[in-house]
Amino acid sequence: MNKNTSISVQHVTKRMGSTQALNDISLHFMSGKMHGIIGPEGAGKTTLMRIILGLLIPNSGIVEIQVGERILALREIREKVTYMPQQQSLYPDLSIDEHLDFFKELYQIDKVDYIERRENLLNMTRLTPYVDRPAGALSGGMYKKLGLMCALLRSPEILLLDEPTNGVDPISRREFWNLLYQLLDKNILILMTTAYMDEAERCSMVHLISEGQAVDSGEPRSLLSKHQVDSFDALFLKQGHELT
Repeated sequence: MNKNTSISVQHVTKRMGSTQALNDISLHFMSGKMHGIIGPEGAGKTTLMRIILGLLIPNSGIVEIQVGERILALREIREKVTYMPQQQSLYPDLSIDEHLDFFKELYQIDKVDYIERRENLLNMTRLTPYVDRPAGALSGGMYKKLGLMCALLRSPEILLLDEPTNGVDPISRREFWNLLYQLLDKNILILMTTAYMDEAERCSMVHLISEGQAVDSGEPRSLLSKHQVDSFDALFLKQGHELT
């Protein structure tokens, strides 16, 4: 597959009952960058992620995935897309090693490829000493690392992470981000959502959403300069005032 991958969200609207979850939102994501969808709780981040994955159908608008010069249906590259949801369904009684073996079978990964990927992922996450420990006995940070390992085992072209650092202590959050930075060298399209405003500055590109609407997009420092604020907390306070 051509490594130049992009996702284009065009004028997407979604109602969930009486709630307008997304309102005419348009965003663009390119491979080789860390894209952060930043917004407070209830902004529509998870709804947008699920629409990109095809788990929800928008009321209007479209999502296009382009590889090279071709626009593809999600089903054409589904095996190259990996999703890490907020609430991971890891098995508490299975060890790290047993999880990796399980996902090897699930993804039908060749034995030779699996051995190499397993070793690389364990080294990257520094979880080698804990391969026999059940998931239910892992710390919050280690649990998140295991979830990321399972997501990366199939060598995805597109990695979608829904609030992956939610509920994780600051040190583990920093370690998790360091893992994500290592993936950028592989030209993966990484798209993550977060409600932590400080994480916006760690992204290559930031896409700010509030109440289902796109507020702005751009490089973190450029956005702060453009809006004449020192932090994304201040930017959202400013925008919230302007939108009401």
